[in-house]
Amino acid sequence: MSKSAASPEPAASPPDSTRTGPGRLLVAVYGLFALSASARAGVQIATNFSHAPVAYVLSAIAGLVYILATVTLANGSATARRIAVASCSVELAGVLAVGTWSVVDPATFPDATVWSGYGSGYGFVPLVLPVFGLLWLRHWARRARAQAAIARPAEDAGLAPVAGETVEQDTAGDRSA
Repeated sequence: MSKSAASPEPAASPPDSTRTGPGRLLVAVYGLFALSASARAGVQIATNFSHAPVAYVLSAIAGLVYILATVTLANGSATARRIAVASCSVELAGVLAVGTWSVVDPATFPDATVWSGYGSGYGFVPLVLPVFGLLWLRHWARRARAQAAIARPAEDAGLAPVAGETVEQDTAGDRSA
């Protein structure tokens, strides 16, 4: 039995994935916030909803936004990145809106939400997390545009490899399959 059949190599993240490098940390933090915000909202809604219904519903919405961001950032496909941009944008708008609302009208928030006080109960991570998420996604958008710009001239010249075919370059600069 060959070595590769006995111990298969784990599949690596594709190089065009947002879940590589610093993206792994971003996905982990989003996953942690998805879990904590959703669990907190679930317990609050189940046990004491009438005490602060607005705050608890907003916590549940925050949890859903974090879940969506986690899944789409972890997926890393082009479509998922577009959805992640939307979820991070909604998250940032939510933190700013709920943060301002909780400062202007604290009576509406007898219990804190993830986003109240601009995320002060969570060390302001909810305020900076979508900014980092959007910056990371912007990096990938630029990278995708650059890769597309490089691929176009090769395709136009008929030099792009056929799917599954490798292209090598010899010392003379000629391309061969």
